[in-house]
Amino acid sequence: MIQSPQIGAEALSPNPALRPLDFLIGEWRTTGTHPLIPGKTFHGRASFAWHQGGAFLVMHTETDEPQIPSAVAIFGSDGGDGTVFMLYFDQRGVSRKCDVELGDGTMTWRRDDPKFRQTHTITAEDGGARLEASGRMARDGGPWEDDLSLSYERT
Repeated sequence: MIQSPQIGAEALSPNPALRPLDFLIGEWRTTGTHPLIPGKTFHGRASFAWHQGGAFLVMHTETDEPQIPSAVAIFGSDGGDGTVFMLYFDQRGVSRKCDVELGDGTMTWRRDDPKFRQTHTITAEDGGARLEASGRMARDGGPWEDDLSLSYERT
């Protein structure tokens, strides 16, 4: 069988705008809580991996409890305006685009739709062996309230 070169192979290279997300790469065990489901600790898994040679970052998440949906997200950038964004999809069929802010060992995604605003920040701790994440949400122009909080432990 004759192997043909991969179409577009030249573009399979790291995206410099996404390099601040290096701290996320790997497999993680997660534990978390959600204020709308009091007294319950969620257990799950998450992974972050480079896609297409580092052109994009892909996140997969799942929990053992049905109240929190499994999801996939793709992170990319717009070189024209220097922004980073996340495209999110979960098992409920929910699809969202969020803006992403990057810092030194931190990432925050934000969605500003007036019907459902949401923000979620992930911060590296213990030299990258752990991540701490906390979210906030606001519905229909109402006040911000706590959302899902997670602790990630590298596996």
